[in-house]
Amino acid sequence: MNILIISDTHGFDDRVRLILDRIGPFDMLIHCGDVEGQEAEIQEWADCPCLMVAGNNDWSSRLPREIVTTIDDYKVMITHGNRYGVSLDKEMLREEALSREVDICMFGHTHKPLVETKGSLTMLNPGSLSYPRQISRDPTYILMRIDEEHQVHYDVRVFHD
Repeated sequence: MNILIISDTHGFDDRVRLILDRIGPFDMLIHCGDVEGQEAEIQEWADCPCLMVAGNNDWSSRLPREIVTTIDDYKVMITHGNRYGVSLDKEMLREEALSREVDICMFGHTHKPLVETKGSLTMLNPGSLSYPRQISRDPTYILMRIDEEHQVHYDVRVFHD
């Protein structure tokens, strides 16, 4: 199973479309918020199941604030992260994810990519395709692959025009 994880596109979705065209198709697309009104377009381009949550800039969105679901053998929480103060510290979100007994917690908001496993919990942030904030300022996304043995693999990728 191949899953594209993105976040913080802020309405600038030309890069989303290019990724989908270049390295798709995907079995699922996950957007961790700040879609800014482009939900329908992304769903159309992706041509696969899409899970999207509202971010702090999705004021009039009908997207849910959080999703807890199962993907293959993994319980997954998807949130933007702003309600958990992730810009300052991930601990509040980590504690919430652990209390919900999830295996993977996906979030955005910081615009910085992250793959971090501590104990039974993996925290993922794909960074931002529009306004990256890590030192390199490279737009990033995550490819998540679940293999035939149900093992999960993560690949943080830099978007290249």
